[in-house]
Amino acid sequence: MATNSTSPGAPSPGGMSLSLLPIVLLSVALVVGLPGNSFVVWSILKTMQKRSVTALLVLNLALADLAVLLTAPFFLHFLAKGTWSFKAAGCRLCHYICGVSMYASVLLITIMSLDRSLAVARPFVSQKVRTKSIARWVLAGIWVVSFLLATPVLVYRTVKCNNKTLICDSYYPNNGHKAFHLLFEAITGFLLPFLAVVASYSDIGRRLQARRFRRSRRTGRLVALIILAFAAFWLPYHLVNLVEAGRTLAGWGQDSPAGQRLRLARYVLIALAFLSSSVNPVLYACAGGGLLRSAGVGFVAKMLEATGSEVSSTRRGGTLCQTQKATPACPEPGPTDSFMTTSTPPESSSK
Repeated sequence: MATNSTSPGAPSPGGMSLSLLPIVLLSVALVVGLPGNSFVVWSILKTMQKRSVTALLVLNLALADLAVLLTAPFFLHFLAKGTWSFKAAGCRLCHYICGVSMYASVLLITIMSLDRSLAVARPFVSQKVRTKSIARWVLAGIWVVSFLLATPVLVYRTVKCNNKTLICDSYYPNNGHKAFHLLFEAITGFLLPFLAVVASYSDIGRRLQARRFRRSRRTGRLVALIILAFAAFWLPYHLVNLVEAGRTLAGWGQDSPAGQRLRLARYVLIALAFLSSSVNPVLYACAGGGLLRSAGVGFVAKMLEATGSEVSSTRRGGTLCQTQKATPACPEPGPTDSFMTTSTPPESSSK
């Protein structure tokens, strides 16, 4: 995140008035997101004895959000002081962490969507392949890919002096490098993952309508809200990057009125994107509903327990019995719905 801009809301040449809104947005993200995501991590690590695959995905999403929020104080310090005080190494590290977090978040959300699509299209296959060992390999791959995709930040980001003010910014050898970086981030960090998400949900909707699957009350809504929230906070940022990439390829300079407006818009949009790292705990609390009142601080663990799509299914006495290792009995239907389960497979004769 923030790999093509001065910083989240860099001060404008005209003064500090432009910095007020980014300061407010960053402060809200920090105040809401830091304790919220810390609570989610604590809930999964401390109150869940047997962590489901869903819990592992949510845990990693919360850790990615925490990582980016921990950089917010450095950007707030820059906005308050009007100069970067943490040298080139701090500049690269903060923005690299933001970039890794952005990629990890969007890839995790993509995996959640593909998981739901597989659960609807091939429920029994989903139950067989959706194991903790496979999930850990997938999660390791997501983090490795995220670290690799964010490496352009280390190449282009540095600190330079501008009118006796130290600025942490991206500096490119030529316009070709700038256009490449802008397009690379927009395509790999948003366009391709969200095409996969849209395709997954289109397939889910088609199959649910055709088969009349019984959808859970919380599951689809919660995952969809996470995806929509991420898209709402990040789409404006990537659109601005695409517009600027087009202007750069056309040879239009940044000093034109339109170029200056795009640059100023990005300052606010980057700070707005920080809010995407604080909104998920709020969505969990809203989706928890009565669990928040009945289970108290343990509501996150309760909401993530008994994920139906990761247990093996066998037919017993004409009913679909969900079995787990060390859990021979079918779980009783409870007031909570599985986070990732989309449906109950239709009755069919055993082969």
